[in-house]
Amino acid sequence: MARWGMETAEPASFLSIRFALAAFVLLAIALIFPKLKTLPLDWTQVAHAAVAGVLLQAVYLGGVFAGVNQGIGAGLSSLIVGIQPVLTVVLAAVWLSEKLTWAKVIGIAMGFIGVALVTAEWGHVDGAISLQGIGFCVAALLGITIGTLYQKRFCQSLDLHINMIVQYVASVLFLLPFALIWESYTIDWTPKLIAVLVWLVFVLSIGAVFLLMWLIKMGEAGRVSTLFFLVPPVVAIEAWILFDEPLTLYVIIGTLLCIFGVAIVSGVFSKFQQSTTK
Repeated sequence: MARWGMETAEPASFLSIRFALAAFVLLAIALIFPKLKTLPLDWTQVAHAAVAGVLLQAVYLGGVFAGVNQGIGAGLSSLIVGIQPVLTVVLAAVWLSEKLTWAKVIGIAMGFIGVALVTAEWGHVDGAISLQGIGFCVAALLGITIGTLYQKRFCQSLDLHINMIVQYVASVLFLLPFALIWESYTIDWTPKLIAVLVWLVFVLSIGAVFLLMWLIKMGEAGRVSTLFFLVPPVVAIEAWILFDEPLTLYVIIGTLLCIFGVAIVSGVFSKFQQSTTK
């Protein structure tokens, strides 16, 4: 979706439109439901949500899209951002006092090795390495990592719907200066762009992000972050199904390692053992 979007608009311009549309849709939903209209607003929480939104939405996605626009390929960008679960688990242990167990260490190690195997297969189609593009991807890594921890630490009492509206409005305000000053803000409104925006707004910015915020609210930030290990393997499988890209042995082994790593960190095996014992 990032590559298709970059065909018709520059990164900050494209994302500012995406976030504005997502905020508009969420605001319309809030106006329809009476309960959401009467929720009390804690402006301190609103400010925290704005900070989390800039980190999770504008910096993270802006960094990824800008990296893609600079020619960074899927393999390298995925590998850089794939460090996020490792970094989040370590920082969560320090900042949020989340317990760092051997199961977590083993799980995140397996997940990262799995991501490395999958993304290694994309290396031959990656573009030229750009230091600026790598910098954008590193910024994206720091944005999603710090944003996840910030969301968990400071944004737990604010209603998720209001939280997301604030995040997207703050992200638009953050990105607009970049779009207006350093980009042309020229949009080529093709049917492909409209289709991409529909998918990104409704499925990702509203559906997937809502689930992410809910998971962060209900569980440990470190455990939630390990789910991102599953992104490169799922993309590889989708590319095999939709675009007939080869599903190599490395991709299959990497996918299995990612799945087992996430299962270990999530405590799936320990829960299964407990249930069979009972």
